[in-house]
Amino acid sequence: MARFREPRAPGFWPLAAVFGLFVLFLYGPMLTIFALSFQGPEGGLTFPMRGVSLHWYRQLAEGLGVVDIGAAFKRSLALGVTVMVLTVGLSLLAALAFRKRLRGGNALFYVTVASLIMPSIVVSLGIGLQFRLIDTALRSVFEHWEMTEYLESFNTSLGLFTSALGAHLTWTLPFGLLIMFAVFNRFNPAYEEAARDLGATPWQTFRHVVLPLIAPSAIGVGMFGFTLSWDEIARTSQAIGDVNTLPLELQGLTTTVTTPAIYALGTLTTVVSFAVMGLAMAATWALRQRQKGAAR
Repeated sequence: MARFREPRAPGFWPLAAVFGLFVLFLYGPMLTIFALSFQGPEGGLTFPMRGVSLHWYRQLAEGLGVVDIGAAFKRSLALGVTVMVLTVGLSLLAALAFRKRLRGGNALFYVTVASLIMPSIVVSLGIGLQFRLIDTALRSVFEHWEMTEYLESFNTSLGLFTSALGAHLTWTLPFGLLIMFAVFNRFNPAYEEAARDLGATPWQTFRHVVLPLIAPSAIGVGMFGFTLSWDEIARTSQAIGDVNTLPLELQGLTTTVTTPAIYALGTLTTVVSFAVMGLAMAATWALRQRQKGAAR
């Protein structure tokens, strides 16, 4: 028996065409960069392609002038992982705290998410200025106590895991908080009550009941935290100190490197982002399969 198929609505094809153009506009430049990064040694920055090879990836591995791509990659990776862990942990703890009525909780929430509406460069400048004031205060302390060794070796408190970490958390934490708040607003407390009735301690209830249920969302928060940190430029620019992350190096190279090696670097950074998203989706799928198996 043939299955009856409903006719398409009159506006389906125009909307489908608009959506197709949107997807092409969104991913077309990315696919173009991917393709041009595999050009031959005589290739340029535009089409048509001149051969197909891994030449520019080999050149990238050898280094691009005075820029240490490997060191910048490691710095961005370390910073992204740290931001990911802190975003998940702090968002989860804050969401658990906000399940109860807190005095001043509304004000605290609005202050936390306010950085989303602030221009990123303004946040970066503010953090950079704050740490320069800290530098001045530290130098004054060293001079007052005649700590000559510290004064001579001290350069700045701006750094990867100080100012840059704080700048990235002002971007990732609000997203993590909003996600975790939404998760716990839909969380059924009956599961926790049942665990307590069976004699579970608060820690056992959280570990064996709450955490497995919210784990997919926590993984999503971690994915957001890493990818937002990995690609961040504006909030890092004035708050990084005397080192650069990979996106900052990539931005600087756009004015000096005129070969497809810049496309190879862009491709690698994009692949890392997709790899993190793939791992997050795989972990979420594995958790759901485990929950289904436990429910049988």
